[in-house]
Amino acid sequence: MLDRVMLTNDDGIDAPGMAVLEQIAAAIAHEVWVVAPEHDQSGQSHAISLHHALRISVRGERRFGVTGTPGDCAALGLCHLMKDNLPDLVLSGVNRGLNLGMETVFSGTVGGAMTAMMLGVPALALSQAFTRRDAVPWDTARALGAATIRKLLAIGWGKQAVLNINFPPIPATEAGPMTLARQGEGMVAGMHVETRVDPRGMEYHWLNFRRGEIPQGPESDTSALRAGRIVVTPLRYDRTDDEAYADLAGHLPRFGV
Repeated sequence: MLDRVMLTNDDGIDAPGMAVLEQIAAAIAHEVWVVAPEHDQSGQSHAISLHHALRISVRGERRFGVTGTPGDCAALGLCHLMKDNLPDLVLSGVNRGLNLGMETVFSGTVGGAMTAMMLGVPALALSQAFTRRDAVPWDTARALGAATIRKLLAIGWGKQAVLNINFPPIPATEAGPMTLARQGEGMVAGMHVETRVDPRGMEYHWLNFRRGEIPQGPESDTSALRAGRIVVTPLRYDRTDDEAYADLAGHLPRFGV
């Protein structure tokens, strides 16, 4: 058992996925802290609030709501609320919906975990895929979460990576084994702008992803999830593209070489 873990998410402190994560955490740690957004912060990625103040509300014993992003929550939790007794692990999620491919760049769930990792605490991002928005199979993450985390802790991983975990949208008894996969292309084929008119005749706009069938490449996270696996993908901040770097290296001097 771990001494203490800290939980955050991007769906908000009252989201059903947080209740699931608290159950998972209680099975692996003696002490569970929750530092999560007061409201839904999906799509906030790694954002932190630099231009407005943040407020913290006490929601129970070791439970705190924050008027900010998942990144804000990670920073406030580790640099303020728990600074004298840092957690052994930060868990972010359980997200309502998958976080695969390009969508991990936008994900607040992944962003909260990445911020914690940047601040020196190992972190996992957890997401529960679904096929029907009104019937998210939370029992799958609830049943498989603790054992998945214990196994990963026993294996260990580098300090510069966050492990992104996606549970398949099927019953826990039908889920395949935990499988290592690479970040693939995902299903984001673009963005969609929906324009509407408010009662005063002013235009306003909604942004959303446009998804499509995209070739995934070998060992992709999306393909593994479609096969019913519990998918584990190590993610890091370094986004240097080796192929483009090699192409440019023939034409530009490299610093330090």
